Amino acid sequence: MLRKIRITIALLLFVAITLLVLDFTSSFDTLFSWIAKIQIVPAILAANFIVVAVLAIVTLLMGRIYCSAVCPMGTYMDCVAWLWRKLFQKGRAKYHHIEHPLVHNVIRGSFLALFIILMVCGMVGVASLIAPYSSYVRMVLTILKPIYLIGNNALAYIAEQMDSYAFYGVEVWFQPSLVLITTIITWLLISFMAARWGRLYCNSICPVGSVLGVLARFSWLKPVIANDKCVHCGLCERGCKAQAIKVTREGTTIDYTRCVDCFDCLEACKHGAMEFGGQRSKVKGQRTNETNETNDSNETTDSSLSRRTFLLTALSVGAGAALAQTGKKMDGGLAVVKDKVIPERQTPILPPGAQSAEYFAKHCTACQLCVSECPNDVLRASTDLLHFMQPVMGYEYGYCREECHKCSDVCPTGAIKLADAAMKTSTKVGQAHWIKKNCIPVTDGVDCGNCARHCPTGAIEMIPLDENDEEGAYIPMINEARCIGCGACENLCPARPLSAIIVEGIEQQQTI
Repeated sequence: MLRKIRITIALLLFVAITLLVLDFTSSFDTLFSWIAKIQIVPAILAANFIVVAVLAIVTLLMGRIYCSAVCPMGTYMDCVAWLWRKLFQKGRAKYHHIEHPLVHNVIRGSFLALFIILMVCGMVGVASLIAPYSSYVRMVLTILKPIYLIGNNALAYIAEQMDSYAFYGVEVWFQPSLVLITTIITWLLISFMAARWGRLYCNSICPVGSVLGVLARFSWLKPVIANDKCVHCGLCERGCKAQAIKVTREGTTIDYTRCVDCFDCLEACKHGAMEFGGQRSKVKGQRTNETNETNDSNETTDSSLSRRTFLLTALSVGAGAALAQTGKKMDGGLAVVKDKVIPERQTPILPPGAQSAEYFAKHCTACQLCVSECPNDVLRASTDLLHFMQPVMGYEYGYCREECHKCSDVCPTGAIKLADAAMKTSTKVGQAHWIKKNCIPVTDGVDCGNCARHCPTGAIEMIPLDENDEEGAYIPMINEARCIGCGACENLCPARPLSAIIVEGIEQQQTI
């Protein structure tokens, strides 16, 4: 019963946060945005100590229930392991075990120390590469969302063709190749580890799992073994996805620092020797947390199916997702429009409400939920090592509209924080600069004025190119005091491949 309740809660939260990332409908933003805010790393960076305290108390009461029911990465790994056993092991609950516990302890201690060092140094983007919540969100954005978008566009295309023969151009979300490759490698590694070793990632790499494991050692409610009933059959050990159970001739032990409270062992035990209870219900003589025990376990033979099948399948899906993200922009289906070249900005442009480069770098988990929610394709992942995968703004595909503050609404850490829409329109994120050699009135001698017509703050005024010839072409003059760096001028400039107006970021955002 406990296992069914845990699975139901885990699946509901897992589906909800996945739909939130995919932006299934606008209503999901309101209904499920809280799920992102109760993840441990975002809660810590947001200084939401109430959430952190509640999760710590729950862990002390019931062990690592967070890992088995709340964390989306944990549920994803369970799904992969379950599917792998169903397809290739005929449903047998069998995981390969790493014999020496010292291997686990050294690896997880090293990863935890690395994570803490990176966080202290302000390299949150790099640290997020091994953080569970951020890694899962990036996997959904990179692997699943392009397929989801193509599927939606295909349905819209079919519906449109029923009414007319107009061409429907498919545009999918784009990610820089370095971020794409890094995320696919992460996905392959985690999926492979889940299929072969179950929760190895949780107990050897994940910093959240390492910290919660320390608290879970002192938890009140936990799986306990009655050694007088235990026949040492090894069913609980073979089915333990966390490699927390050890069966020897002397008895059966549980390492509670690794146990994720999945309750699979309770169902696997056929002799009533396993129960979930408090310290008082523990049977005398039971030993726990013996992480240094090295006796051999009773493992069954390996699956006859080679690991190559799993890797080839995973690589095929990954390649398909990568190919799905490629494509050309079409203008009415008649001519290929040359894309703009991304300008080299001296200072990255941060989302409105990021306050400053220093504040944003220390609080952003690089989960890219804001990237997913941005309706104007302005936000994308940074490839800079210091701020790796943290969002930056670019105006090649759209510009930051003054009425939109979706990124602030979904940010779980407060790294992007806007009080209201009025604050958005008065927040200066960058400064526009005119590039004379790219401007159409200069290069072609014809009027344009597209930048001035679309500037939402009226910061651009058209003046004669030649002061003595008021009947000639006009060029833009930018009022720096009124410019907020929204990028409308850069995005809508018809000049190719570089716009005639480029927005540069600023270190400290201002209110004008």
